[in-house]
Amino acid sequence: MKFVHVLGSLVLASCFYLFFFEEKASAMMDKGSTGSEVEHMQRVLEKLEYFHTTPTGYYGSVTKEAVRDFQADFGLSADGVAGTNTLNMLSNLEMIAHVVHGESRGEIYEGKVAVASVILNRVQSSAFPGSTYGVIYQQNAFTALNDGQYWLTPDASSYRAAKDAYFGWDPSEGATYYYNPSGVSDEWIFSRDVIKTIGQHVYAR
Repeated sequence: MKFVHVLGSLVLASCFYLFFFEEKASAMMDKGSTGSEVEHMQRVLEKLEYFHTTPTGYYGSVTKEAVRDFQADFGLSADGVAGTNTLNMLSNLEMIAHVVHGESRGEIYEGKVAVASVILNRVQSSAFPGSTYGVIYQQNAFTALNDGQYWLTPDASSYRAAKDAYFGWDPSEGATYYYNPSGVSDEWIFSRDVIKTIGQHVYAR
C-alpha cells in the first residue's frame, strides 16, 4: 500500500510537469520570464545537455543561450525564445524519455536508443498515429503506460537516448515493435518479422 501511495504521488507530480509544455504551447517564454514552467524547462534542457548550471526558474541570458543552442540542433528558428515549436519539441523529447525510462531503464544504452527509435519509426509509419503524443498514448501501445512506470522521473540517459534517436541513430534498424519474450501476454507479437535482439528486447516490424 505504501508503494501504491508513493507511486500515486509521483504520478500526480509528473502529470503536472509533463503537460506544462502542452499548456504553454500557445504562449511563449522569453528573457525575463519566471516561474515553475521556466525551471522545468531548464531541468529538461539540463538533461538534454544544453543547460549547464543550477535551474532557478528565471529566464536569463544563460537560459536564452541554452534554448538557442537547442533550437539550432533541432532545426528550429534559433532566436532563443521558447515559443510553440520549441515547447512542442521539448514535449516530444520528454514524452519519449518517459517511455524509455519506464520500458528500458535496465537495458544497455543502445537498447534505450532503440526503444526511442521505435516510437519515432511509428510516427513515420502510416499504420500508427502521426504524432509522438498519438503513438505513445495509443491504447495498450506501451506497458509503461499501463503499469504507471511511464510517470517515473526519467534519468539523463533516457533524455540522451531520445535525443540520439531524433538525430538519426536507430539501433532497431527500422523496427516498429519490440517485446521481451519472457513477458509476452499476446502471442500475436510473434507473427511480426524479427529484425534483431538488443539486451532483453526483440525488435520487429
